[in-house]
Amino acid sequence: MRATTLTGPGRIRIDEVPLPEPGDRQVRIRLEGCGVCASNLVPWSGPDWMRFPTEPGGLGHEAWGVVDAVGPAVDGLRPGQRVAALSYHGYSEYDLAEADAVVPLPDALAEKAFPGEPLGCTMNIFARSQIEPGQTVAIIGIGFLGALLTRLASDAGARVIAISRRPFSLEIAKAYGAAELVPMDDHQRIIDRVSELTDGAFCPRVVEAVGKQWPLDLAAHLTAERGRLVIAGYHQDGPRQVDMQLWNWRGLDVINAHERDPKVYVEGIRQAVAAVAAGRLDPEPLFTHRFPLDRLDEALDATRDRPDGFMKALVTP
Repeated sequence: MRATTLTGPGRIRIDEVPLPEPGDRQVRIRLEGCGVCASNLVPWSGPDWMRFPTEPGGLGHEAWGVVDAVGPAVDGLRPGQRVAALSYHGYSEYDLAEADAVVPLPDALAEKAFPGEPLGCTMNIFARSQIEPGQTVAIIGIGFLGALLTRLASDAGARVIAISRRPFSLEIAKAYGAAELVPMDDHQRIIDRVSELTDGAFCPRVVEAVGKQWPLDLAAHLTAERGRLVIAGYHQDGPRQVDMQLWNWRGLDVINAHERDPKVYVEGIRQAVAAVAAGRLDPEPLFTHRFPLDRLDEALDATRDRPDGFMKALVTP
């Protein structure tokens, strides 16, 4: 099979490697595609801790496709089933997954792209945010995750204030149900605008979905007393500082919403399958850029540079 290997910062090659054989409780999936995650960008830049070359297909963890072979102890899955899965070598033509990390896709999703991991992540972050009807919720960063959380929060009866630096992202947020749009330009101006929109009370729920220092600082200032600050951004480029005096004074609940329990992750994917199949969540407009496997480097660069109109990249074998 063909698989992409990262050979150094900003460099890839396509390798021909043996087709992997499933173990007793594994399935092999002929991949239809894999989403490109922003968490790949720091490894792509080549920090000191990164080791090249990667394993073939490595870093790809948002794959979906068709079951191609099953291990002898696998029950309930069969070749020919279309599935999403938690797997970890998705930048390739085939990948292996543990059988209990595979979620069948219903006929309602036939031929639709379904990167299960980020969709499941969205459902789990939303659950941990504990958003209630009538609340005002600020979402900082309207990328793929922020847009989907905007839809879930607005459908739950919350008033969403979407904060993002790109006009395109703010338009997406509006289409996904945001009640207020705030350009992410000046720190104090944003605080003043959210204060104005909330009569000085700020927001019972704030979701930080960027993964950088400034948005984290901003999120604390926008969270109401006894409010919940939800960290959904993936902070992987170094230590962070927080204004502990502010956090203490307001009595904030701070939730790191990144899930590490595979069972919870898979349950999130199941919930995402149900939501998309029922029409409650539509990720399709967010899949703005598609690349073949041998242009993974371009997909990663687009994810980093976010050209106008970009929301999420998919790669296909």
